Amino acid sequence: MTGEATDSTMHGPIAWMTRNPVAANLAMLVLLIGGLLTSRHIKKEVFPDFELDVVNIVVPYPGASPEEVERAIVLVVEENIRGLDGVKKTVSRSSEGMASISAELLEDADSRKVYQEIQQTIDRIKTFPEDAEKPIVTLVARRREVLSLILSGDVPEKVLREQGEILRDRFLLSDAITQVDLGGTRRYQITISVSREALAAYHLTLDEVARRIRALAVEIPGGGIRTKAGEILVRVTERRDYGPEFGNLPIITANDGTIVRLEDIADIRDGFDEDQEVFASWNGKPAILLRIYRVGDQTPLEVSGAARALMATFNEQLPPNLSLAILRDMSDVYRARLELLRKNGLIGLTLVMLVLGLFLEARLAFWVMMGIPISFLGGLVLLPYFGMSINLISMFAFLIALGIVVDDAIVVGENVYEHRQRGEGFIRAAITGTREVSVPVVFSVLTNIVAFLPLMFLPGFIGKIWFIIPVVVNFVFFISLMECLFILPAHLAHASPAEARFAPIRWMRAGQQRFSRFFMRLVCRTYGPFLNLCLRNRYIVMALGLAVLILTVGYVKSRRIGVVPMMSVESDFATVTAVLPYGSPVENTFAVRDALIAAAHRAADDYGGEKILRGVYAEIGKAYRGLAGGHVVEVRAYLVDADERDRLGISTTGFTQRWRRLTGPIVGLDTILFEADRGGPGSGAALSIQLSHSDGAILEEAARALADALAEFPIVSDIDDGISEGKPQLSYRLTPSGVALGLTAVDVARQVR
Repeated sequence: MTGEATDSTMHGPIAWMTRNPVAANLAMLVLLIGGLLTSRHIKKEVFPDFELDVVNIVVPYPGASPEEVERAIVLVVEENIRGLDGVKKTVSRSSEGMASISAELLEDADSRKVYQEIQQTIDRIKTFPEDAEKPIVTLVARRREVLSLILSGDVPEKVLREQGEILRDRFLLSDAITQVDLGGTRRYQITISVSREALAAYHLTLDEVARRIRALAVEIPGGGIRTKAGEILVRVTERRDYGPEFGNLPIITANDGTIVRLEDIADIRDGFDEDQEVFASWNGKPAILLRIYRVGDQTPLEVSGAARALMATFNEQLPPNLSLAILRDMSDVYRARLELLRKNGLIGLTLVMLVLGLFLEARLAFWVMMGIPISFLGGLVLLPYFGMSINLISMFAFLIALGIVVDDAIVVGENVYEHRQRGEGFIRAAITGTREVSVPVVFSVLTNIVAFLPLMFLPGFIGKIWFIIPVVVNFVFFISLMECLFILPAHLAHASPAEARFAPIRWMRAGQQRFSRFFMRLVCRTYGPFLNLCLRNRYIVMALGLAVLILTVGYVKSRRIGVVPMMSVESDFATVTAVLPYGSPVENTFAVRDALIAAAHRAADDYGGEKILRGVYAEIGKAYRGLAGGHVVEVRAYLVDADERDRLGISTTGFTQRWRRLTGPIVGLDTILFEADRGGPGSGAALSIQLSHSDGAILEEAARALADALAEFPIVSDIDDGISEGKPQLSYRLTPSGVALGLTAVDVARQVR
């Protein structure tokens, strides 16, 4: 057969690869083995890791009203960073004791460089109030949470926090777990209370006591002393970590040696920050969250597997009134998408093998089918060089490519088979058949590549997510094109004589030929005449096609098919966020929380109780729209998994709507929001409107008017006007008598503070 190719069409790269199957097989093995090795070492994560091009500046100003925060901090920061290169716009929020400014960066800006410039600019500001704390400047980045665990039980808050810290430390001992955070709990605080009588008796002020404590409870390195035996480090070690340790600090030392210690004049208690109103519960019991994150090259499946293995041990060792449970495991989403890709890949391989084996021949079908794993694993080899990882988005891109990737190989294989049917030899049929369709195959693949390219240039947050799709898909298309032009012909050009002598192969080939003859008769006797009829009446056919198009457009326009900007994905939990007026007593928030939890259980009872509801998690003090405090409560009803919900015929959306109806109106709320989606581009508010004005009073009036107008639409619900009434405020000034006594505004303000 090697002597059959003599004319000029038998030259070129396609012909060379066809005649040299060793080179083709070597290229195939490089792609297959390289892809398998890459799959073991490539970074794996639930969601792609990228920066959000946002810099946050937070400046604490304890005790200040929102108006003071805006005048003294927000306006100053905005004025200084607004003109920096790379800053697109700033969005600020002034709340009691806190200024928060978000600087959105330009898409083509170097986010690290702009972040450093903003940091340096903030450090140069010298006009911040004296009592304002050090600004915190951060470049916003996504944290890759894998597991949310809940530790709950009827125990005091201190015991719960201690057990949570013990569990965190034990999780961190695992090689597969690097980062664990605690949530739903308050900060530790040592409270030192000095009565007015004690201050008067010893002629002290609170500032003097605070300065004395600050000067005594320190740990300061003093350098080193070089000796003949080596260097000795010197350090003052007067640091205190617990309340009782502060008691022996000397506050007053008299001339006669008498010492008044802190414990003599003050009440010292270890506890939690009373100003931080954060309280979490699980099924009505106090709870604390443990959030486990993926770091570096760790995979979601590794982190989840290690955490679950440790949980089984921890639950056996916890006190009887404490339990540790899983709230959310993001590795389940990753595992489900990976399993979907694997299942669809196997289905695709099987269908290609069966259909082509039936219409052409089994050997050709096998090598065409091999184009799928070669293209996918070959594309996988390229991903790490472009900073890509295996995640939900890249796996979705592989799913998109799965239905398109073998089209070019099918065209090449079918044309080679056609030349073989004409009586040409294996090598000539492979070369001429491939060269004959090479130009249309190349342009068809290039058309597919160009079709996905616009996704690479989408701006903003969506653009960062969708950028992965065209990169992955085009990698696979490119490898597929190379495979069908240079590797596939080499496999189709060489046949072993043993194949013809193998009985099962002869039997399959005979059956395939019988079906092929039947199919060709069907094409000639039925499809051919029908096609001729359509060509003779082409205007009627065009009119029918146009009519179908018009009917389809009309059907969509009539809203019989839902049209949404981005589909929302149902979550395994339903969420309610309720916001009371700012400054409301936390007891009112507890009452709202209890009402929402009771309504959730009533809604679950309608669907079978424990059959649908795994538990209810509630957290008071969780941040909402940039604000956190005891006036915000979030309640989550965790449902059984999607398969079980489908079996019971229950959806998260239906449960949420039922929960909304059973909750009814709650008096005294600013806003309440019911959600059933998982999050992402298709979640959140359907409509968000931003108003701006230099006069705050006019702005509030416009926001209320807009909210009232939107409320008139029957399909609109959960309206948030964005206005939160502040706490009542008492303002005071020095009287002439106070000035005559020698008092200053600073002295009085600090004493009251």
